[in-house]
Amino acid sequence: MSRLDAAFAALADPTRRGVIRLLTKEPRRAGELAAALDVRASALTRHLRILRESGLVEEEAGSEDARVRVYRLRREPLEGLRRWIDEVESFWTGQLASFARHVERRRPRSKP
Repeated sequence: MSRLDAAFAALADPTRRGVIRLLTKEPRRAGELAAALDVRASALTRHLRILRESGLVEEEAGSEDARVRVYRLRREPLEGLRRWIDEVESFWTGQLASFARHVERRRPRSKP
């Protein structure tokens, strides 16, 4: 599976999108994420594993306690998603511009 495919697969789940949304504000511990999303810690562990494997988030040991894991977003995979979305958007922008030119050519000209 490509990085892009893994990112889209990870983002297909609403809980994982919720994790991403929360992490856009600041890095958080797993317990904070679970509480904010109202999910069991065991369920969140699975979601965090998928997000880590996709490369969207990374974990690091807490500064005060090495057993505590803090999760943060990774920029690179999000930039890859943005490039793909920009390519698709560019295609549709070109299609709409082409359609607009077609409509203009087909529009009857008014006589002066």
